[in-house]
Amino acid sequence: MSTASTSATGAPVDAVARAAQSDAAKAAKRAVQRRKASVWAGRIGFAVLFLGGWELAARTNTIDPFFYGQPSGIWKSLQNLFTNGTEFGSIYANIWVTMQEALIGFAIGAVAGVIVGVALGQSRYLADVLGPYIKIVNAIPRIVLGSIFIVAFGLGTLPKILLAAVLVFFVVFFNAFQGVREVDRNILANAKVLGASRLQVTRHVIVPSALTWIIASLHSAFGFAIVGALVGEVLGSQQGLGLIIKQAQNQFDPNTVFAAMFLIAALVLMAEWVIGKFEHWLLSWRPAAPSEASNAI
Repeated sequence: MSTASTSATGAPVDAVARAAQSDAAKAAKRAVQRRKASVWAGRIGFAVLFLGGWELAARTNTIDPFFYGQPSGIWKSLQNLFTNGTEFGSIYANIWVTMQEALIGFAIGAVAGVIVGVALGQSRYLADVLGPYIKIVNAIPRIVLGSIFIVAFGLGTLPKILLAAVLVFFVVFFNAFQGVREVDRNILANAKVLGASRLQVTRHVIVPSALTWIIASLHSAFGFAIVGALVGEVLGSQQGLGLIIKQAQNQFDPNTVFAAMFLIAALVLMAEWVIGKFEHWLLSWRPAAPSEASNAI
C-alpha cells in the first residue's frame, strides 16, 4: 500500500511544483514583455525628444535651417522623392542600385574575409608572410581606392561593389583571424588524437568555435558595405543614393541630404534585423549567454 506525498495544503507535491514552475514562467514572460515595452517607449521617447528639439531649434532660429535642415522639411523631401522621383530615375530604382552594390560587395567581402581569416589563423607561416601586405592595403584611404576603381572600371556598379567588398573584407578578416587564434588548443589536440583530418578539424572545431567572432563582425560589416557603395557613388555614378546626396549637397539642400540618410539608416536597420535572425538560426546549437537570455529584445 502506497501513499502519495502531499504538501501542507493537502495538494500533491508534483502538482504544487508544476504550479510553481508555471507561475515562475508566467512571471518571467511578463518581465520580458515589460522590458520590451520599456525599451520601445524609451526609443520612441528619445526620437520624439530629438526630432522635436531639432524642429523647435530650427523654427526659433537657434540653428540655421539653411545649413542644418529641419524634420518637417526632411519629411517633405521624403514625400517629394517618393512622389516625383529624382533627376536620375525613381527613388526605388536608386535605392535598389545602392542595395545591389552593398549586398554583392557584402557577400564577396564576407566570404573572402572568412576564408582568408581562417586560413591565416591556422597557418602562422602564411600570417607572417602576408600580414604586412594586408596591413599595407588596409592602411590605404578608402576614398583613394574608390578613385582607383572608378578610373579602372568606369562609372558602373563594379567599382562600388569592389569598394564595398574591400571594406567588408577587413572587418570580417580580422575577426575571423582572431576567432581562430582563440580556439581552445586542448580541443584541437583532442580532435587530432581521435584521428580527425585537417579538413575535419577546420569544419567541426575551428569554424564553429570562431563563428561567434565572425557573426559579430557581420553586424558592423553591412554598414561598411553601405558606406563603400555610397562613397563610390559620390565619387562617380549614374544612379544611387550617394548620387542623390551629392546632388542635394551641390544645391545646398540639407533636407534632401538628411532624407537620403534616413533611407540609408532604414536599410541598415532592416539588414541588421535579417543578420540577427540569421545569427539566431546559425547559432541555435549554442546555449544562450546570461546577457542574451535576460536582454533579448
